[in-house]
Amino acid sequence: MAVNRVPVLKRCRSLDLDPIFLGIDKKSRRQKTRGNKKMSEYGLQLREKQKAKFIYGVLEKPFHNYYLRADRQKGLTGPNLMIILETRLDNVVFRMGLARTRKEARQIVGHKHILVNGKQVNIPSYLVKAGDVIEIREKSKGSVKYKDVLEATGGRLVPEWLDFDQENLKGTVKELPSREVIDVPVDEMLIVELYSK
Repeated sequence: MAVNRVPVLKRCRSLDLDPIFLGIDKKSRRQKTRGNKKMSEYGLQLREKQKAKFIYGVLEKPFHNYYLRADRQKGLTGPNLMIILETRLDNVVFRMGLARTRKEARQIVGHKHILVNGKQVNIPSYLVKAGDVIEIREKSKGSVKYKDVLEATGGRLVPEWLDFDQENLKGTVKELPSREVIDVPVDEMLIVELYSK
């Protein structure tokens, strides 16, 4: 399995991205120095795609498959793509505050700690639907780890399209998110322009 081992803050700096979107509250003290090079149109489009892939932790092939899926759906391709990425199980676990970062959420899902509608799911890319109930399995609920995580993520706002019960470590997808409520700094129209060449 391919793993991106580039230091997170270095990658954030190169993509002009605030690490807070990844759930990391560190700041890089280094300044990105770039000569008087003007970025081309293709460069801007590529950077937006790399940004989306980096934020959601998706590699190139699955990301392209998501784009094709979004293109087949009704409506605009760009917002559809962002909604598909936002409804990945690892992202939903992160949004509920059950993990500090999306990478940690991916690991929690991969280690079979998550139940979707009472069934164990260990696929981070599983797409949730409206009405799905997501919870930590009974065996893991007493774990000190989740108490620590909830303390660390307590201040994070759970999006309005999710409903989360902190006592029972259980959440519900009330509805699929619209593009307006997805607070990710990505211009998806540039991604669509890149792929439609």
